[in-house]
Amino acid sequence: METLRHLAAVEGLAICGAFHPKPGDGVPPLPGGDPAATLALLGLLAEGWAVFAASPEAGDGASDPLDRWSRRVVGTLAVALGAAPLFPFGGPPFLPFQRWAQRAGPFHPSPIGMLIHPDWGLWQGYRGALAFASRLDLPLPDRRPSPCESCAGKPCLTACPVGAFTPGRYDVAACAAHVASPTGSDCADLGCRARRACPVGAAHRYAPPQAAFHMRAFLAGQREKRD
Repeated sequence: METLRHLAAVEGLAICGAFHPKPGDGVPPLPGGDPAATLALLGLLAEGWAVFAASPEAGDGASDPLDRWSRRVVGTLAVALGAAPLFPFGGPPFLPFQRWAQRAGPFHPSPIGMLIHPDWGLWQGYRGALAFASRLDLPLPDRRPSPCESCAGKPCLTACPVGAFTPGRYDVAACAAHVASPTGSDCADLGCRARRACPVGAAHRYAPPQAAFHMRAFLAGQREKRD
């Protein structure tokens, strides 16, 4: 795993946990038909953003730069390590990355729906996974509880200017309309205000360029759904 961790870090990615899949985990078979014995999740944290930002995909003006970069980088790692690359995009159908994350590490559903991690908070995004035929040695599972359990104030539920988040519900239309409006420039430029209100993992919050990139992608996705 240390070799994988090092190679991924060079490409700007972090290992967001790994696990040994079971039949019910929804991990696709390997190209030869055998089941995967180990699955490692690859995520983009704030620390790796500069690598993507300097990539050809980020500057070529074509659509879906982050997905194209992810395919190239994760694909290259897969070839180097003899693994099969898997991605959270390109569907439907979509692979259950959030379910895999909860198998791979201490990721828990937050009150606003995103998965939260005790160290990274809400600030991680999965860019791919590597499926291995061999059963790699993994560290003992990290079973830390959700930091939301000890958060009495739940500021994430009250920070949204249009009340898009309530327990168990996310009003996507209200969120998108606000972000696209003149009054939504704070969220558009700096990222979701509800997400920023969470005190967990504050050191890993996205800088404005990364936050604005994701908000533009969010709005573009909503426009595509309407068209």
